[in-house]
This record gives sequence, C-alpha cells and structure tokens, in this order.
Amino acid sequence: MNVLDFGKILRELREKSGMSQKQLAARIGVTPESVSLYELHERKPKLETLASIASVFKVTTDYLLGIEKRKILDLSGLTDSDIDIIEQLVDSIREKNEKIKKF
Repeated sequence: MNVLDFGKILRELREKSGMSQKQLAARIGVTPESVSLYELHERKPKLETLASIASVFKVTTDYLLGIEKRKILDLSGLTDSDIDIIEQLVDSIREKNEKIKKF
C-alpha cells in the first residue's frame, strides 16, 4: 500500500464530501485520531477499515490505494432510463473535450 497516496486520497474524499474526521471516524468505527494519522501517513488502516472507507465514499479499495486512477460511479438504485441519460451526458462531455483538444 502506498501510504502517501492513501492519506492524500482519503483527505480529498473526506473534504469533498464535507465530512469531518470525527464524522468519518464514527462511520468506519475508529477514533478521529486514527483518521488523522491515516491522512498524515503515520498509520495504515486495517483491511476491514479500508473496506469500510471504500464503502462510505463509494469507491474501490484500489482507488483509495492509488492503484486505480479512475473513480467508478455507483449507479445502484438508478433505473435503466437514468443510466441511459448519464451515459448520454458522459458521451456529450467526451465529444466536447475532443473538440476542445483539436483547437
């Protein structure tokens, strides 16, 4: 596990979600001090804790560890129609980005 990537990624996900270290700690069953130590690269989480963190932020453990650079969207609970709309939006954004690259 690349602890440097993990701590940075954890902090980014936590801050982006508007969650405090204390709130995250309560959700994953550790102390706020443990969360702080993870983010400061001074402690590695247990595998069970790593899985809990991934579940809270709806990312893979590979993403948390910096192995996978792409964030995977959790589409559970969406209808097929909802997913079609999201796929169309993603395609449109990709087309826009390709046009921008050509300039």
